This record gives sequence, C-alpha cells and structure tokens, in this order.
Amino acid sequence: MLMTDDTAQVVRLQTPSQTVGPFFAFALPYEGGPTLVPGHHASAIRLYGTVFDGAGAPIPDAIVEIWQADERGVLPRELGSLDRDGYTFTGFGRAATTRAGDYGFTTVKPGGVGGKAPYVLVTVFARGLTHHLFTRAYFPEDTALHATDSVLSAVTTERRSTLIATEMAPHEYRFDIRLQGENETVFLDFDE
Repeated sequence: MLMTDDTAQVVRLQTPSQTVGPFFAFALPYEGGPTLVPGHHASAIRLYGTVFDGAGAPIPDAIVEIWQADERGVLPRELGSLDRDGYTFTGFGRAATTRAGDYGFTTVKPGGVGGKAPYVLVTVFARGLTHHLFTRAYFPEDTALHATDSVLSAVTTERRSTLIATEMAPHEYRFDIRLQGENETVFLDFDE
C-alpha cells in the first residue's frame, strides 16, 4: 500500500507472482509420501528418476507429486489422501528430491482407465517456476495402447519419448524430468 501526502489517497498495488520455493523440505513432504503401497505389495513397482534444470544440473529442492489409478484402472474413492495405513491405495504420492535431484515412489503400475493407455500424472514444483508443471509417465510395454492415446498422439514423434518411462528391471521404471533444454520433458497445459 502506498499513501501520498498530497491527496491522502491510498493506492493499492497488486503483488507480483512469486516463484515456487525453496521451502519444500519444511512445508510439503510428509511421512510415507513416496510410499503409495508397501514394498512387499504383490503389485509394487518403483518409479524413480532425476529432476534436471535447463543446464542439465540436478535440482536438489524440487517436489514431485504423482496421481494415478490402481492396477485395475480404478481411481480410488479417497484420491489424494495424505493418510497412509499400509493397505489403502489412495493414488497420490509426494516426494522431495535428494541433494542429487533424485526422487522415487513405491506404487503400483496403474491399469488403463476406460481401456486407455496406463499412465501416472506427474506434477513438479521447483525453484524458478511461477506455477507447477504437469506431465505424464507412460509405460514402455503398453505400445499398442500408446497409439490410441489422445495425449501421446498430440505430441510430435521426436518428443514422445520424454513421456515414456524406461524399464530398468522387472517392476522398476526410470522417469527423468528435464525442465528445459535438450530432451525437455513435454509438459501439459490444463484449463483452470
């Protein structure tokens, strides 16, 4: 607020948009956030990767969230719950990156909702971003369904690979996120 002596008029200035963070380690992570199912769950997979900035350096203070269906392609009734009881699948997870920019989740491979290609919705919060970013992580073994997916079909062939995780071992997938630069991850825009 700015007041002028001459007119005693109050002039209100809009606060400019702020970048996200770096406050993640204090406010956003929570116990069990990256563990959507216990590691011994019969359908457990690891989904992990590194978040990189435009220069290719890892980002040590980002937050990655995932939202997904269960292994049958059913969206949980309590989608997004922060409560972890060890057996209820909520479809939501949140992980802070390490000093090396790495993140990881223990979850299930989602089934395709409505017969579509299975994917995990990924949200990224990081320093320098004025708004969070959305992308998707698809799975390499679902190639036949990829051909019918409306999002993947809208992405050019050369960039499509940035949306497909790499199977590193059975039940283990790597999904690196590049915010800018060479092999930048395709990010999605949602109307608000």
